[in-house]
Amino acid sequence: MSEKPSNKIPKFFEDFRAAYPEVAAHYQKLSDACRDAGPIDAVSVELVKLGIAIGAGAEGSAHSHARRALAAGATPAQLEHVALLAITTLGFPRAMTGLAWVRDVTHGGR
Repeated sequence: MSEKPSNKIPKFFEDFRAAYPEVAAHYQKLSDACRDAGPIDAVSVELVKLGIAIGAGAEGSAHSHARRALAAGATPAQLEHVALLAITTLGFPRAMTGLAWVRDVTHGGR
């Protein structure tokens, strides 16, 4: 049985945006500028950023980019593939952590 992916933005981030709207707006503008600076399509951008987050050990970022990748049209299988690709670059434990983070999102956890 497949569960619906979670698209919920964490309360902590919502609180950050409310407390520091100018900082959040500048951060978003930088993010948009980086995304728009090259020819990579939206799904690929989010899959790359998911891979970077897994490599950096950044759980919140991995959750965010997994959600964004799904919203851009990626499939849960594509997100899992990103985590599996990490095995030979980052090692099995980090890749499995990344896979768990992906499944947090694809299985409705975060």
